Amino acid sequence: MKTIGILETGLPPDHLAPQHGSYVEMMAALVEKASVQDQPCFNYRGYCVLDDEFPAAADECDGWIITGSKHGVYDDLPWIEPLKVLVREIYQAKIPLVGICFGHQIMAEALGGKVEKSDRGWGLGLQTYQLVNRTPPNGTTTHYPAITLNAIHQDQVVEPPADARVFAGSTFCPYAGLVYGDQAFSLQPHPEFSISYEQALIEYRRGTVFPEVVSDRALEGLKPHDRVADAALVGGWMHDFFSTATLTASPP
Repeated sequence: MKTIGILETGLPPDHLAPQHGSYVEMMAALVEKASVQDQPCFNYRGYCVLDDEFPAAADECDGWIITGSKHGVYDDLPWIEPLKVLVREIYQAKIPLVGICFGHQIMAEALGGKVEKSDRGWGLGLQTYQLVNRTPPNGTTTHYPAITLNAIHQDQVVEPPADARVFAGSTFCPYAGLVYGDQAFSLQPHPEFSISYEQALIEYRRGTVFPEVVSDRALEGLKPHDRVADAALVGGWMHDFFSTATLTASPP
């Protein structure tokens, strides 16, 4: 059974973790939901890079996921540069790699792109992204014109790496989804976040980290719960990507 390494770059607030789980647990659950078997399809191993816990080598696992974080890729933290080095090592070794939110951003920075704090402000709550040419990461045409997912970010990729192809974006976030050949892809939004966790996190940071007006608008938009169903689509992409070691996922 393949082992997927999850590079943990952020932690949920202490009071939310007991109910919603860690970001490692959320990522594993997202991928496992796409399995049609009764048994787990992968082993998962978390690495808390926040505490300087790194794999000994890029090939220590069969595939990698980089989680979201409250930190910025430009922050002066001791684990940021080593993580960029690891991203390049994984990419050069052609080991499957997926980045989510901060993971999306640090992949772009490590591979030649640019990330900045956007003057567009915070993107909170359910956000809709158009699929460019209606092609998901597998490169095949799909009848899905767009995906809707939870998002929490102010930083954005402003210049994609030369090797990256944009596959999802919006007016607010033009480079929300990037695919790198047949070995890596990344997304700015959070398919692993449930509606309840997104709501709890926005409420917790409302008026402190997040502006009240933006928070209230996002919370109102979270009420129609069925709009977050596209998370399962992305979970399917990730499941099939790691299963085949190539981007061959097909939308359900």
